Amino acid sequence: MELIDSHCHLDAPEFDADRESVLAAARAAGVSGIVVPAYVASRWHSLLRLCRAHSRATAAAPRLWPALGLHPVHLAAHVDADLDALAALLAASPDVVAVGEIGLDRFLPELVTDAAWARQKALFEAQLDLARQRDLPVILHARRCHADIQASLKRTRHVSGGILHAFSGSVEEAGQYRRLGLHLGLGGPLTYPQSARLRAVATSLPLDAFVLETDAPDLVPFRHCDQHGDGRERQPGERVRNSPAYLPDVLDCFAEIRPESRETLAEAFSRNAMQALRLG
Repeated sequence: MELIDSHCHLDAPEFDADRESVLAAARAAGVSGIVVPAYVASRWHSLLRLCRAHSRATAAAPRLWPALGLHPVHLAAHVDADLDALAALLAASPDVVAVGEIGLDRFLPELVTDAAWARQKALFEAQLDLARQRDLPVILHARRCHADIQASLKRTRHVSGGILHAFSGSVEEAGQYRRLGLHLGLGGPLTYPQSARLRAVATSLPLDAFVLETDAPDLVPFRHCDQHGDGRERQPGERVRNSPAYLPDVLDCFAEIRPESRETLAEAFSRNAMQALRLG
């Protein structure tokens, strides 16, 4: 079985010391491809170099696909000129598979002041416009703002599909995104015993609704949450780094709660990712 991690921040500084080892471990775990979404303009060029160095899957590493965007949580790092730079880079980079990670966030207090929220929305819709102009899918971040996200998708007439990353909403909200042409990314949070709401989503919608993701280095699956990759026990206050090699944990959770076989699920989720982001 070969899996696609539809969302992994491999360009993040957390991987700088051992990125090639992380890629090798992911390949050994059955991951044949990874989508690497950007979050700040300062890392776009290094992200593109990383993905172009791994533009084919090998025995030692998965294939990497780049996506470029400006993440709402990093709002303070973005400047107006980044939008022009993004437009130019999208035009010059046919290997970019999506505009992302983009979206809206009502979780962090500093992002919901009147000024910050207005800037979030303007930046989000400007990037949706760029996606429409390039006929590109989007990779969306949405925390506590599903109605706002859906309103922006409708207002900008986004019809090129994509993925609602780290979906955490209700069954009804999941259906609304599907009707807008988006797939739903599920990862580590699904694997926690208390994830009843997410598991209801995972079992209520048809199989073609979902793609697998890790969001590494964040959102580590339950089985790995108390131990670092080198075997050290997590100490109080420490965060365990997630890895694309942990993607099979998400597949295993789906296999536990759905009637389909693990093989059927793996094939479907990889096919869904290919379709959602038009991966070649």
